[in-house]
Amino acid sequence: MDAKTISLICAAIVVAVGSIGPALAEGRSVAAAMDAIARQPEAAGTISRTLFVGLAMIETMAIYCLVVALLLLFANPLVR
Repeated sequence: MDAKTISLICAAIVVAVGSIGPALAEGRSVAAAMDAIARQPEAAGTISRTLFVGLAMIETMAIYCLVVALLLLFANPLVR
């Protein structure tokens, strides 16, 4: 295999594996927030705000994986 093929395979693996963790974490976070809102509806505003900040932090991992994959595809100095 040449360097271009290896770069493409690695980019696909990075995106595939890197999106599993955030997807699971976001699902658990939303489920916990919905449970908390169901228990205390008067705190829905605070819970929602905290949820969105937490989801933004969780999503950064997926964005970093996407950036690494794009670097492997388009800005890889090992592939000419």
